[in-house]
Amino acid sequence: MVILADDPLLEVGDVSLSFGGLAVLRDVSLAVRPGERVAVIGPNGAGKTSLLNCVNGFYHPQAGRIRYRGREITRAAPNEVARLGVARTFQNIELFTGATVLQNLLLARHRHIRYGLLAAAVYYGRAQAEETAHRARVEEVIDFLELEPIRHAPVAGLPYGLRKRVELGRALATDPDLLLLDEPMAGMTVEEKRDMVRFVVDANEALGATVLLIEHDMGVVMDVAHQIFVLDFGVLIGHGPPAAIRADPRVLRAYLGQEAMP
Repeated sequence: MVILADDPLLEVGDVSLSFGGLAVLRDVSLAVRPGERVAVIGPNGAGKTSLLNCVNGFYHPQAGRIRYRGREITRAAPNEVARLGVARTFQNIELFTGATVLQNLLLARHRHIRYGLLAAAVYYGRAQAEETAHRARVEEVIDFLELEPIRHAPVAGLPYGLRKRVELGRALATDPDLLLLDEPMAGMTVEEKRDMVRFVVDANEALGATVLLIEHDMGVVMDVAHQIFVLDFGVLIGHGPPAAIRADPRVLRAYLGQEAMP
C-alpha cells in the first residue's frame, strides 16, 4: 500500500487495555503521519508506556485496533512489528552491557540479514558482502551520534547519558520508518538533553524517521513535537499542536496542576 502525504503512518483506534480489574488504557485513539514528531505526555501511571507497548507488540489490547501503513498489527508479535520498520528505545535502558557499542549496534542489523546459515559458515560471497554493508551502515550511525571515541568501549563502563545515546543508535541502526522513544531524556544533564534533542530532531529531519516519543520535560516537548497527545489515568484528555496544549485547561489541571503554563 502506498502512503500519501496526509495518510497516517500509525493509527491507534479506540484501544483499551486492562490487567485484571485495572484499566490502563480506555478507548485511546491517535494518528501519526509520516515525518511527524508526536509526543505523548501525562502524569506517572497515565498509560504512556503501555501505549507504546501495544504499538510494538509487547502488549495486546483487549479492544480497539492498531494499524501501521494501513496494515493491522493489533495482535502482531514484537519481532513482526520490528520487521515492518518500527524501532523502540526503553525507559530503562535495555542494552547488552557486556558487549561494545559497535557490537550492540551491529546486533540491530539482524532484521536486514538475508543470507543463510551455510553462507554465514563459509563467510564468502553474499554473506561477506552483506556484512560489509551492515558494518558500513553502523559506522554511519556511530558518526551521526558522535560515538566514534567509544565505538569499542564496553557499554557497562559508559556513563548513563552515553548509554541512552547508544540505545538510540541501536534503534537507528535498524533503519526505522517509525521510532518509538520512551523518555529518551530521562535522568540526563542539561547538556546531555540538549545533545539528545538535536539527535532526535536530526533523526527525523535528516534520516526521515517519524518519531513518537514519551517525555516528561515539558520544555523539550514544546520545542520538539509537532503534535501532542495527553493521557490521564488511561484516558485521552487532549491533543493538538503545542500552542493548543499549552492553553488547554484540562491538560493544565491534570498534568501540571495549574491554570497557566509558563
